[in-house]
Amino acid sequence: MLLTLLLYSTIHPNGRIYADPLIPFDEDTRQLLEKSLSIVEIDSEIERISKRQIEMEHEQEQLELDLLQKRNQIKDKQERAGEIVRSYYMGERDFLYSALLSVKNISGLLMIYGYYELIMNNDKDVLNTYQSEYANLQITQKKIARNATELEEMKNNLIKQRERVLVLQNSVEGSLETSSNPEAMQQMMNEFTLYWENVGLYEVKRHFRALSLAMKDLPEFAQNTKGIIQAKGSIYTINITENQLNTFLRSKDNLFNEFAFHFDDGVISASGQSGALAIRIEGKYSIVNDPQNGIMFHVSKLIFNNLQLPDTTSRALEEEFDLGFYPQKLISFVKATDVKISENLLHITLKLSM
Repeated sequence: MLLTLLLYSTIHPNGRIYADPLIPFDEDTRQLLEKSLSIVEIDSEIERISKRQIEMEHEQEQLELDLLQKRNQIKDKQERAGEIVRSYYMGERDFLYSALLSVKNISGLLMIYGYYELIMNNDKDVLNTYQSEYANLQITQKKIARNATELEEMKNNLIKQRERVLVLQNSVEGSLETSSNPEAMQQMMNEFTLYWENVGLYEVKRHFRALSLAMKDLPEFAQNTKGIIQAKGSIYTINITENQLNTFLRSKDNLFNEFAFHFDDGVISASGQSGALAIRIEGKYSIVNDPQNGIMFHVSKLIFNNLQLPDTTSRALEEEFDLGFYPQKLISFVKATDVKISENLLHITLKLSM
């Protein structure tokens, strides 16, 4: 399982020079390189999860201390609020009404009313303060519960990713053992890993960053392009062709001159090549309502130089770069209810949210 690897120098934007491997054509070699890159990327995900888990554990400890402090602070106010509520229920404030009714002159009325207002305002302040602090207490309790769930999910995810790495490592080691030249194969894997970490990942992120910045201006483009937005009663539709999207992106950044989007049945793909570096992204749009209504792009496949990267890389890029489209930035009183992708067309349905 040998592959002739042609290397030529590539200058990375940080000024260093790295070997630039060609796309592998041998299928066995391609699979081996794909697995080795997956190990690197999943290891990065394991490191990220581990760091986040430590941060969450510290945050959880602080929240539990805050909760204890809030409970101690609210205890006195809870007792005082209970006394006030009981006093109204038992009629202990009725003497104020009796005093008001028994006043013989204006000055006495004003004096009693002043006392009445002072007591009522004080009672109101105590009850409002208790209500506010109790609400904060509940918020903290809910956050602790959410964090506990998230921590458990992180631990399970960590176990899952470690199992994935172990399977991949065993597979790679098995391939190297059966290779007629394991040293050359190991060197080739090291070269591809180095190229991905220092050039490939940078270029992928550069494309995602440019796309994220451009998507912020897509609502304005849709509004200013005749025929994209149509209204029928309380229903609005947005229809964007792949040609319109590509024209828009190329007007925002020259990076997209060698990068094109394609709309197929239910799938959006984007691909481009510059020199020996090739990128292909596949995904789809879906409606989301949290934290705000919008159309989010989910990466289902990310291919770098004919090597498919693991889902952990796609999820990490989604978290780092927002590729969503938010119709309310276009029309404030609507919300997206449906999105469909067909050949050459992205179709979005909006309804009045009032």
